[in-house]
Amino acid sequence: MIPKEPAMLLSFVNLKLRDYYVDLDILCKELEVDKDEIVQKLASIDYHYDKERNQFV
Repeated sequence: MIPKEPAMLLSFVNLKLRDYYVDLDILCKELEVDKDEIVQKLASIDYHYDKERNQFV
């Protein structure tokens, strides 16, 4: 289960990307979560995935 609140989701996803996953696609596949939902929810607080940095910035 991933956090629903955008700021908590941001922290959760960036931690997982930093410590466990080489990119967002693998994180979503392994955790069985919808990538588009994460991207949209974080875009709502003006954070976007930077593939080069492997984090939402």
